[in-house]
Amino acid sequence: MTTRNQSPDTTRLLRALEHGDASVRLRAALAVGTDPDPRFVGKLVERCAVEPEFSVREMLTWALTRHPSSLTVPALLPELRAEAAQPRSQALHTLSKIGDRRAWPGITRALLTDADDEVARSAWRAAVVLVPEDGKAELAGVLATQLGRGGRETQLSLSRALIGLGEAMLPTLRAAMADAAPPARQHAIATERLLRDPDAGFEFAIEEAKRIVVLGTNGREE
Repeated sequence: MTTRNQSPDTTRLLRALEHGDASVRLRAALAVGTDPDPRFVGKLVERCAVEPEFSVREMLTWALTRHPSSLTVPALLPELRAEAAQPRSQALHTLSKIGDRRAWPGITRALLTDADDEVARSAWRAAVVLVPEDGKAELAGVLATQLGRGGRETQLSLSRALIGLGEAMLPTLRAAMADAAPPARQHAIATERLLRDPDAGFEFAIEEAKRIVVLGTNGREE
């Protein structure tokens, strides 16, 4: 049954976003993004939190980016405090795509150091997009606490985030290259190598960093 404020088409799309067939949900999200309507913002955020299919989540995020950030950012920020990991990671991902810096205060240290790798990686990407210029050095300091964390994919995400901060991150990175514990130092050296030679690839940079750490040098060219 439709409400007084919902047309039959609106109700149909709202139901389609919850359909058991992922292809139906995908088409519904596409339709909502193609013809934005503020009445869908809440449902899009709700579906992002529980949608199991990656392609559908990406379409939900795209649909949200098609709506005014004045509506989507306030709807997404509470998701950052959700207990489950998916609402946090998907909200962060969507905020990074929206790119409205009014969301920056929501990117907390707790999210940047979240125990869930996917949440942390999403937070790193969002932070680099949203951080104001005068917050980059402090953000670099928080990100540096995560050096050496996780597997190659997680480490590459962190390296890319640090590199995305530009020169503001160099003092923090060089301090880690000199003084951090071996896993973090190795990661810092690999990040610096990747910064200087993006075409070298992360695996090559890591292997070179391992050699430098074993040899006991600081990894910087004189």
